[in-house]
Amino acid sequence: MKEIISTLDNLGAAAAEFLEAVGDNRLIAFYGNLGAGKTTFIKELCSRLGVEDNVCSPTFTIVNEYRAVDGDSVFHFDFYRIDSLREAEDLGLEEYFYSGCFCFMEWPEKVAELLPEEVVEVRIEPVDEVTRRILICM
Repeated sequence: MKEIISTLDNLGAAAAEFLEAVGDNRLIAFYGNLGAGKTTFIKELCSRLGVEDNVCSPTFTIVNEYRAVDGDSVFHFDFYRIDSLREAEDLGLEEYFYSGCFCFMEWPEKVAELLPEEVVEVRIEPVDEVTRRILICM
């Protein structure tokens, strides 16, 4: 397990350290309570990958696709509003998961049965108002 401490002041450095730590892993599941900072951290990860699009939580669309500077897609999922595994399956998750592109997933516990074994689990825990503990379990 790797721990990264992040504040708003060092968010970019924390994202760079995170991307180095996950290496070639592309399936990243973010766990944390509402307001823990999952979306904020994913925005910074996308920025580090060269995404120039407006990165926002796909709460209602379930998945957003962005383009990284290298031309690869980056998929950002928010499973918070998923009501059934069938609904998630209908999205064609396997196609996304085996695309070789980054898949950043919020609320992955809602689709836990569908996640591949190679998913990297990340826990984001508030320490105080501006500090977050990011725990990477690979």
